[in-house]
Amino acid sequence: MASALSATHFHSEEAAFAYVEARVWPEGPVCPHCGGFDRIGKMGGKSTRVGLYKCYQCRKPFTVRMGTIFESSHVPLHIWLQAMYLVAGSKKGISSNQLHRTLGVTLKTAWFMAHRIREAMQAGGDMFGSNGGAVEVDETYIGRKAGDAGVKAPRKTGSAHKLRVVSLIDRETGRAISFDANGVAKDEVAQIVRANVAKQARLITDESTLYKAVGKEYASHESVLHGAREYVRGDVYTNTVEGFFSIFKRGMRGVYQHCNEKHLHRYLAEFDFRYSNRVALGYNDADRADTLLSGIVGKRLTYQTASAK
Repeated sequence: MASALSATHFHSEEAAFAYVEARVWPEGPVCPHCGGFDRIGKMGGKSTRVGLYKCYQCRKPFTVRMGTIFESSHVPLHIWLQAMYLVAGSKKGISSNQLHRTLGVTLKTAWFMAHRIREAMQAGGDMFGSNGGAVEVDETYIGRKAGDAGVKAPRKTGSAHKLRVVSLIDRETGRAISFDANGVAKDEVAQIVRANVAKQARLITDESTLYKAVGKEYASHESVLHGAREYVRGDVYTNTVEGFFSIFKRGMRGVYQHCNEKHLHRYLAEFDFRYSNRVALGYNDADRADTLLSGIVGKRLTYQTASAK
């Protein structure tokens, strides 16, 4: 990964702007103020900021940073690209401390950059199982709930004190999408499934009663009986989603160590993104970073919002 960071756009601000512009504006600059693209000129001169344009329809200046996760950030764009490459290419994540040391920014800045990057990783796209394929759904528990930070973990059995996650894996496309399901009731889990899985899909779960009613709405609903030590029956299994949980938990415990509940959805987006754009699906580190760039528009996150209690 270190050799890959030798590319020009990771070290030159001019090259970084050109790199981002080519991906955000593939057909040329677009004014973020008025949406115009006909009468736009690049402003030059030694005192002019790198990448500065002016729209002669609304007469306002802009750069490719505006309306993206980079807006109002004082961090150079080439440093942002380094951070995105590192986050996108680290299978189990990269801590804010490591970003702070590698990029030479403050710890607070590294933490905020990582959360902005996770915003850009938020998933979208087609419904799972839209071609009638199998979709695995399962839930898991991780860590401690918000409010326990700095306090020794309570000695409790069961899962009442943990963070709850529901994940879906589309076997055909290999995509993953996960949700913070703390306090989610049975009918709300059903709503997550309805909102993300096409009706023609094969729904595959364990024997949990959470999916019993909603399963009747799909082409088929098949389950394995983990309580009876049944884990595979032909192509009926939840091993794929459990493999995803394994990567997620190793990252959360070994790299991030603690996750406040208010940030859980962002960490889930990070692991979903890397899983959905992994090597097995034909993505290398550079492809993954480019795909991440396609999600930066309209995802601005302020420090006050990210750090709010």
